[in-house]
Amino acid sequence: MKRRAWLRGLLRATALLPLSLAHGAGAFLGWLLWRIPANSPRRTAARNLGLCFPELSAAERETLLRLNLQETGKLLLELGPLWLWRGDRILGLVRGVAREEAALAEAVRAKRGAILLTPHLGCWEMAGLYYSSRYPLTILYRPSRLGLDELSREGRGRLGGKVVATDASGVRALLTALREGEVLGILPDQDPGEESGVFAPFFGVAASTMTLVSRLALKAGAPVFLTWAERLPRGRGFILHLRLLPEVTAAGSLEASVAALNRAVETAVRTLPAQYLWAYKRFKTRPPSAPQLLY
Repeated sequence: MKRRAWLRGLLRATALLPLSLAHGAGAFLGWLLWRIPANSPRRTAARNLGLCFPELSAAERETLLRLNLQETGKLLLELGPLWLWRGDRILGLVRGVAREEAALAEAVRAKRGAILLTPHLGCWEMAGLYYSSRYPLTILYRPSRLGLDELSREGRGRLGGKVVATDASGVRALLTALREGEVLGILPDQDPGEESGVFAPFFGVAASTMTLVSRLALKAGAPVFLTWAERLPRGRGFILHLRLLPEVTAAGSLEASVAALNRAVETAVRTLPAQYLWAYKRFKTRPPSAPQLLY
């Protein structure tokens, strides 16, 4: 209870700030993480960048690490504004939307349903809020150990989205929504562990990847989209990007579909590498024959 009250207090405090100040404070927090070597986010992000960008020099990776940790700080301190501001004020932060949204709107009008993937790139909270304000959206989330579940459900569902957990009842809710021609919102790049995923390349590294998206797409034939909200400098807002991924639905096997999903996420991340959540232990689960990674 104390932790939940403290987190609510922090969210309310940051919600009092304009986004530019919240992002400025977040960037300073990220700079501190970069300057202080003995911390987990820095260690994990540096390990992941070394695995995924071997073509960069050590100096280039260090610069990317600093920028990335600053973006991670912004990510943390923008939650208060996004979860607590009025809906019109939040949507006013959107400075541009991809043209491909017409395909998503058509899928909803035709009651075909759609799967909307929001990887850990840019501000996925903004992406979820924007699309839930426009379409019937069921959002899948993984319960947290930090006491944030109630806060995240309230924040993510405040503009119309239905938020369900990654359990049997949540999966049933996804199936129901898809049958009714609605939109599913799923984070596709979480490590599902050994039992719930298959290994597919991600930046050339074997990554345990969820099969849920591909199973739903192959079974229902629903179109799959990838979206992310690019964070603009100095708190100026966000630009929404959206890409249709026919290769995920049209793949000839589950494994091919999962591989196509990872390729699409990687392509998006390469357009905005500083805003990906490299501090997440994406490669924690390893193939049986592979050595464990030291994060």
